[in-house]
Amino acid sequence: MAKVGIIMGSNSDMPVMQEAISILHDFNIETEVDIVSAHRTPEKMVDYAKNAHLRGISVIIAGAGGAAHLPGMVASLSPLPVIGVPVKSRNSIDGWDSVLSILQMPGGVPVATVALDGAQNAGILAAQIIGSSDKNIQQTIINYKESLKEKVLKASNDLKK
Repeated sequence: MAKVGIIMGSNSDMPVMQEAISILHDFNIETEVDIVSAHRTPEKMVDYAKNAHLRGISVIIAGAGGAAHLPGMVASLSPLPVIGVPVKSRNSIDGWDSVLSILQMPGGVPVATVALDGAQNAGILAAQIIGSSDKNIQQTIINYKESLKEKVLKASNDLKK
């Protein structure tokens, strides 16, 4: 079973990153969650990035605030797809510093980037990546998207009553 590694720069990022954990658990995708700071534990970050694929991780979701080096540095060292979640933190410039730090990667080091505090979408994107080669997960995503459609149609019908 494919696993998604979910890492964050500090424990204060957990309320945002919990959304990725929750949606992946809803999809029955195993997660491995850890705090890995690019600035305070660089050796741990290097070890994580270089070895995640050896532990069965298929996709890494990395959330960070402020300068937000974690997703890019992990992507530079790992053969796995990395999804960056910019986190609006207390030392953030309204979140834009995190967004731009994750978004502006140099050629050769891609990081898929979701919206500010968009961990739920990061989880869905990770599931879609896994679903491209796992038909069971792909069907789960199809069902999920159908449920989104049904919610909108129900809200539309309720509005007209």
